[in-house]
Amino acid sequence: MNDFIKYQAQTSPYPLGMEVSHAVGSYIYDTDGKKYLDFVAGVSATSLGHQHPRVNQAIKDQLDKYSHVMVYGEYSQSPAVQYCKLLVENLPQPLNKVYLVNSGTEACEGALKLVRRVTGRSQLISCHNAYHGNTMGAMSVMGFEERKQIFRPLIPDVDFITFNNEEDIQRITTKTAGIILESIQGGAGFIEPQNDFLFKVKRRCEEVGALLIIDEIQPGFGRTGTLFGFQNYNIVPDVVIIGKGMAGGMPVGGFIANEKHLDLLSHDPKLGHITTFGGHPVIAAACLATLQEILEKDYMPQSLAKEKLFRSLLVHPLITEVRGRGLMLAAMTPDENITNQAILACQDRGLILFWLLFEGKAIRITPPLTISEDEIREGCKILIDVLDSLL
Repeated sequence: MNDFIKYQAQTSPYPLGMEVSHAVGSYIYDTDGKKYLDFVAGVSATSLGHQHPRVNQAIKDQLDKYSHVMVYGEYSQSPAVQYCKLLVENLPQPLNKVYLVNSGTEACEGALKLVRRVTGRSQLISCHNAYHGNTMGAMSVMGFEERKQIFRPLIPDVDFITFNNEEDIQRITTKTAGIILESIQGGAGFIEPQNDFLFKVKRRCEEVGALLIIDEIQPGFGRTGTLFGFQNYNIVPDVVIIGKGMAGGMPVGGFIANEKHLDLLSHDPKLGHITTFGGHPVIAAACLATLQEILEKDYMPQSLAKEKLFRSLLVHPLITEVRGRGLMLAAMTPDENITNQAILACQDRGLILFWLLFEGKAIRITPPLTISEDEIREGCKILIDVLDSLL
């Protein structure tokens, strides 16, 4: 722990500091042998749990063939090609081409560049309390001034509207290159679109020639009962951003659009977006195995059944509501102090929960899609017992 603090850069003054020994299925084990039930899944990243055999085998098999051989977009590498093909086959038209990158935030950067390249316009629109990553472009469309003020100046010509505010939709105009929205707002508190908000935004974009980017980094890959969250809301975006759960815990991202648009990044100027390790064959093999597993098994309908179980168990005077959909849930408490105490006390009791970025009253519950009903009951009992102690 001392070397962790001394040699590894920290993201906050108070890291949780668990020293990990190994992780299997829905559990993480520390170096003292203590077992923790994981209700967070690496912040929605280990979608099939820890050490899923199909993903692990795909990684091992690819390592025995080749690893990195050339920068993205030059050589045809089977794992990446197969993955992109399978992904496109399970998406609505015209989402028919994929650009693979290294992370969700890089995917956001690529998507923002793409909508400016396609439209020839500069204005970008995002939402208050939105989170799309932490590089300079992604931070520019982050709707939380406290986290970005010190890093200004950021990229210019970015405007913000309020999620689910229909009047604000009119601020999308013929000057707008694109609007970026999460299909479910994550950092803001797992807020779902209401009253056909996403559909109305898409219709407005079509009226003025702007493009709609939907960020699926958290909701994507089966977590909300469909492969992507936008599929719950009767829309087809112009660009989809993916990351987190797409490779079973390996680092990856991507952005998806139609071929005509994505091909613009290859000329005038050429190399409009480049990345050395995007489409990395070992990572792509993990992506392919993860997607195949999600598509072939019943994880997506089960995420909705498991949501119902969570909601039936998370009934307590200190839980004011449960937000979200599927296995992207947030248990809300009356104040931040209760949330902080509950998360820390649950870790002491062997249950991993976590915070959301901008909503201090939320307890994040984003377990692996593979979590069992017995494990859900086990974890919810720990949380309820902890909340009882806080009454």
